[in-house]
Amino acid sequence: MNEVPRAFQSDLPHSPREHALVAASAGNVPSTPFRPRRGLRGPHRQTLAAQFLIRRFHSPPPEKRLFQVEPEVQVLCRCHWQPSRQQALTLLIVHGLEGSSESQYVLGTTAKALAAGMNVVRMNVRSCGGTEALGPTLYHSGLSADVDVVARALLAKENLPRLALLGFSMGGNLVLKLAGEWGREAPPQLRAVCAISPAVDLAPSAAALHRPGNWLYEQYFLWNLRRRLRRKSRLYPNRYELQRLRRVWTLRQFDDRITAHYCGFDGVDDYYARASASRVVERIAVPALLIHSADDPFIHILPQTKSRLQANPHVRYIETAHGGHCAFLADPDGYDGRWAERTVVEFLAQF
Repeated sequence: MNEVPRAFQSDLPHSPREHALVAASAGNVPSTPFRPRRGLRGPHRQTLAAQFLIRRFHSPPPEKRLFQVEPEVQVLCRCHWQPSRQQALTLLIVHGLEGSSESQYVLGTTAKALAAGMNVVRMNVRSCGGTEALGPTLYHSGLSADVDVVARALLAKENLPRLALLGFSMGGNLVLKLAGEWGREAPPQLRAVCAISPAVDLAPSAAALHRPGNWLYEQYFLWNLRRRLRRKSRLYPNRYELQRLRRVWTLRQFDDRITAHYCGFDGVDDYYARASASRVVERIAVPALLIHSADDPFIHILPQTKSRLQANPHVRYIETAHGGHCAFLADPDGYDGRWAERTVVEFLAQF
């Protein structure tokens, strides 16, 4: 989950000190600790400021490429190539709930990765980024198979020697789930997987989103999800029943009446259980970096999931006391202050 409304709310209580929980792993994590930007301590201030602070990006126009992920479904990716693409690490980035390849955190990370000499492919999850007409189906938080198709197609067509995956929020769940599903059978070119504020435990995160202090976030997501369903219904009028949106007031209700119903799950509990990466993270077998904030307003990682992550020798799990959701705004000190974006790119640079 990521895109958020333009409003501030009272800050939730936070830990008095920042802490990091790091499991032993291949690969080094940059040692610069996260410190919230002055005046932006607190989950909502971080989350909303990260969304609405003006950012400007200057990069060559990307190549647009369509990938067939199902017989009647395509996804759109925007590809940025270095002059010698076969010699560079390729970073495949997946956005969050109701985001797109144009989301600010995707563009910010793209700029940093390009400057570090990487190729970057910005993937739109099916139906996102204005691509509703590319297929009749909806997206959901468990569609790791789509990332699999794109990754393997890139490797085959471009003869790429090295690949890394990065996901934000829902996208973080997708790339971690895929890495766990691949396990030791991952493509040999896969070098690393990274996730920022990943929604690896969908049920508790949906419950947290429904808390009173997160009302505006939930309503923002629901407003966008309803709009998307209506657009899909206009494109595919015989496929979707808009009356199913009646009395849908929470994300959990939407996922039960719409997502689970139309995406082949036996209700919302079955969807959350099968789509959550938490059930396969112990199988991740490549260097992985996961960054999560303890004060994230609505992404909750269960203690047992943290234990699985920390027990996996391939995973670096970093939990900061502050940082909000996909924010991690530090003071600009020689860079733009987007600490998580910089940390991921520095981590990947060693591969």
